[in-house]
Amino acid sequence: MLKNYRTKSREQILLFFQNHKEYAAGAAEIYDFLQKKGSKVNLATIYRNLDRMTRDGVLIKQKDSQEDKAVYQYVGDDGQCSEHLHMQCTECGRVAHLKCDFMNELTEHLLLQHQFALQCTRTVLYGLCEECGGASSSAR
Repeated sequence: MLKNYRTKSREQILLFFQNHKEYAAGAAEIYDFLQKKGSKVNLATIYRNLDRMTRDGVLIKQKDSQEDKAVYQYVGDDGQCSEHLHMQCTECGRVAHLKCDFMNELTEHLLLQHQFALQCTRTVLYGLCEECGGASSSAR
C-alpha cells in the first residue's frame, strides 16, 4: 500500500497504527507516543506522513467526535474501508467497521431513492460502544 519509499519515520507511524487498529489518533498523540519511545521525529514530519499515508489509502482521515481536530485510523490490510461505514464511540474513541449486508441495502437505497452516492471512507456514525454502555443505554 505504501508507495515509493519507506522512511524510518513512516515505518514508526505505520507501526503505531498497526498496533492501535481500533482507535483513531491525532498527530499530537502519535508525536507523544513516539517521543516516549525515544524517536526524534518532529511534528511536521508526522503531519507530512499522515497526509501521504491518507493519499496512499493506508489511513482514513476523519474529524474527532469530541474535539475540533483531525484523527486518522489504519485502514488495515484488506484496504476495503471505502466499502463500509465506521462507528466511533464518543466515550472511548474506539472505531469499528460496519461490514454487513445492511451496507449494501443502505448504499443501494440512497442511490436509487435519493440519487445520493455514499462515500463510506468519510462517513462515521457516532455513539456508544457496548463496553461504554451502548447496549444498556438503548435498552432503556
